[in-house]
Order: sequence, then structure tokens, then C-alpha cells
Amino acid sequence: MNRTTVEDLLDRVRRGDLDVADATDQLAGVVPGLDHAAERVDGIAHLDHHRALRCGFPEVVFGASKTPTDLVAIAKSILERSETLLVTRVDNQRAAALSAAFEDAEHHVRAQAVTVRRGERKPGRPGLLILTAGTGDVPVAEEARVTAELMGQAPEVVHDVGVAGLHRILGESERLKAARVVIVAAGMDGALPSVVGGLVGVPVIAVPTSVGYGMSLDGLAPMLSMMNACAPGVCVVNVDNGFGAGYLGALINGT
Repeated sequence: MNRTTVEDLLDRVRRGDLDVADATDQLAGVVPGLDHAAERVDGIAHLDHHRALRCGFPEVVFGASKTPTDLVAIAKSILERSETLLVTRVDNQRAAALSAAFEDAEHHVRAQAVTVRRGERKPGRPGLLILTAGTGDVPVAEEARVTAELMGQAPEVVHDVGVAGLHRILGESERLKAARVVIVAAGMDGALPSVVGGLVGVPVIAVPTSVGYGMSLDGLAPMLSMMNACAPGVCVVNVDNGFGAGYLGALINGT
């Protein structure tokens, strides 16, 4: 249940289409046999069913460390209360289990994510631009894109515009001018976010990736470069954290 659902619920009570007792049960999130706001699932999870009311988006499931059986159980519980599901960092085995359990599940292979989106689909909000320095950064950017789209955004994505060929990013001036927030995924030297930060007057979310040789240290080197960016307006999420970048970008861009 999100804020829009609550507003619709209260409007139905105002019109007399729903009685107060039923509305109270729904607001409390009451499902027979379940706690009103939180639920323990098979001793493996303690789900926060009111997160969408507080934060605007349901609890997201990190899939990498969970068994396929656990993932299905957790996803089932979330979808009993929500029309939206996002599971990140899933391999093919885990994705196959989720797809078998939910016919409307979508496996985003490059993003390593599985989503379910039910109910009315409204047009996404433009203004979020996602850039990659190189093709090796695409999986991280895809995780950001999938997350942002599920949160009501219509992100525009441009790949392979890193500083090794500076003319490539300079050639995207119109897209940069139109953006309200820019996500930049880069490995190697991690220089692209600083360049972009010097070209735009909007927030830049830098995502260091673990793409690179030897002393890139699995993304530590580009992360430090981004954190020391000379351009103002650049913030940095963790290495390979496309999800965090997409989530933050969606919050900044609004709904």
C-alpha cells in the first residue's frame, strides 16, 4: 500500500463506497493471521509492510544471499500486500524460481533483477539521465534503470561516453541540459562524473564500478576519484550500487 492507495481509500470512505471498519483494516494492513505492519516469514525474514507508506516504495529484496525457496516465500508475502516487487542481484537459478512462482515476473538479465509490476501503469516521469563511461558499466546502469522505472521514472540511457573520447559526452549537451538529475556509472579512472558535474547544474550521482585493471582494486580507485571530484554537486554511492543510484535518482526527480 502506498500514499496513492491510501488517498483512494479515504476518498472511497468519503463517498460512502467503503465503510470505516473495512478502511481501518486496510490501513492497518490487516491480513488474516498476519501482523498489521510486519511479518515473519518462515523464520528467515521479518518484512516491513509499511515501508511504502513511509518511504514511497515497498521493501526491496537483495537476492544474492538467499536460496530460491526463501526468495519465493519472501516475494509471495510482499505481493500479498503490494503491487510492486523488486528483487536485486539474482542469478539465473534464482530468477527461474521467481519466474516459475509468479507468471507476471520479469527477469532483467543484464541488471540481474526480477520485477513484478501490477495495477495501473502510469507514464514515467522524465528528467533522469543515466550515463555509462564504457560498455563494461552497462550492467550497473541497467540496475539503476530498472529500479528507477519501477519507481515511476522514465529514465533516458546513453552508453559509452567516457573521457577516453571526450567528444562523446560533449556531443550529448542537449540531453544534459534537459536532465534534472544525472546518474553516471564509471570504472577504470572514474573521471566521467567530475566532467559531467562541470557541465550541468543538477545533482550528479556517481556510481563507481568494479570494471578495470589491477590497481583499480575492484572499484575502490574510481570510487576515490569520484569522492575527490573537483566539480560540486557530485555525490557517490557504493561500488556497483546501481540500485542505490536509481533509487536516489528517483527520489530527487520526484514522481
